[in-house]
Amino acid sequence: MFDPVIAPSGTLLGLLQRGRGDGTLHALTAPRSEALAALNHCVLRDPRHDWQLENRSLYYARLYLDLNGELDAVESHLFSAEDVLGTDESRTGLALAVLGHLASYGRRDALELLRRYAAHGSNWAWALDELALRDDDAGLRALAAPVLARFPADPEGDAELAAAVRDAFEPRPWRLWAEDPRESVATRVRAAHEAGCFDRWQRQMRPPGPRPGWSVSAVFEWAQQGLERGAALHVPAARCLTAVAGPEDRAEIVQAAKDGTEGARCTALRYLADGGDPDALDLIEGAVATGSTVVVEAAVDAFERMRSLAAVDRARGWAHRPDELGAAAGRVLACRGGTHDRDLVLAALREAVRGEGPDAQTLWTLVDGAGRLGIACAAPVLRHIYRETASSHLRGRAARALAATDPSFATGFAVECLWDCEESTREVAARHAETGDARVVERLRRLAADPAEEAEVQTAVRSRIGPEETAV
Repeated sequence: MFDPVIAPSGTLLGLLQRGRGDGTLHALTAPRSEALAALNHCVLRDPRHDWQLENRSLYYARLYLDLNGELDAVESHLFSAEDVLGTDESRTGLALAVLGHLASYGRRDALELLRRYAAHGSNWAWALDELALRDDDAGLRALAAPVLARFPADPEGDAELAAAVRDAFEPRPWRLWAEDPRESVATRVRAAHEAGCFDRWQRQMRPPGPRPGWSVSAVFEWAQQGLERGAALHVPAARCLTAVAGPEDRAEIVQAAKDGTEGARCTALRYLADGGDPDALDLIEGAVATGSTVVVEAAVDAFERMRSLAAVDRARGWAHRPDELGAAAGRVLACRGGTHDRDLVLAALREAVRGEGPDAQTLWTLVDGAGRLGIACAAPVLRHIYRETASSHLRGRAARALAATDPSFATGFAVECLWDCEESTREVAARHAETGDARVVERLRRLAADPAEEAEVQTAVRSRIGPEETAV
């Protein structure tokens, strides 16, 4: 999946793509046709950089409800010719998840669309998972025949069916079909289930990787072989060293950290850092100076995992470095530094935004650190990140940091956060938004009564309003 093109944050499309609360508020006051066009654009062209981490489906579903939006564009997207030619689930996953939420809100058209797509669409397994949570038994039983017809009645088709049953995210449909009164359906699903269980048992009995009795050099060789295949195995390899290495092996491990193969060097650095070895910090510094990109990344990661006072003290000395280790030092201080490290963390935060923009991965830790340390001077930078980042997860972190650093948060961003796409951000807003704003009170009541809202958000809401105010 290609990185999405995100519109400017000041536009309706840009706000909706980011999942900001202001997106909903602006959409409800914009011309309906314009708002629906922007909403459909987001649902049909997933704007998330990481769909496994960021939420949008409930946010967009609620806006469809508020706008009484039709689903014609979603239907055309799901059943276009591209669905046959391009089977990547990221093309249709967001649309199917939105339909799932709409079905849970009672939208019959969304439920019927999910059923049709589960029967005929390429990404049928996702649609089936959505239906497993929301459809009745009769609706699911009606899908047994079209789903099973996808798998030819031959050894290859049976193997594919067994894998589908084994890997299903929601098992409810398959359990229903295993008890189906139609013997042809029940027999085949039960056989697939048994085959999947046997395959899982076989894989567990023959796990790849190190075995008891391996030597330190054998673990290093395994890590290097993985790297040559394109699989980074130094993390599990370091855990293996914990089991096989003794005090007498330290010299070999230290030497590997200095000049071993890439796989051995990464493994040794991780092992020594996790064990708090007295030479680990010097070896990490040396690896950053002389190692390949893979080794540098492993060394920096190993350093950030260290919890010792020596590592924090070394971070203070490295924080001014203009390289990966300097950036890592800023993150270490953000996580484990004290109040006297505020200036270093603030400098790292500003430099990251200036050099890499509001979506830099390093900002996640630095933003958290600004909030943890209560750096009031960081509020302008945090507000910029909040407005501009395309990551709803990072925006939520910025909101939490602003709640700890910005006195205007309760009457400003906290209000729009009540409509945010991330439940953790809505929870922060529910705890801080100033209830003197009539919009806040009404939104809190609606969240408290919404069965689709997360329990943590509703708990936060009820801490702000009394039971008698919850009723709609």
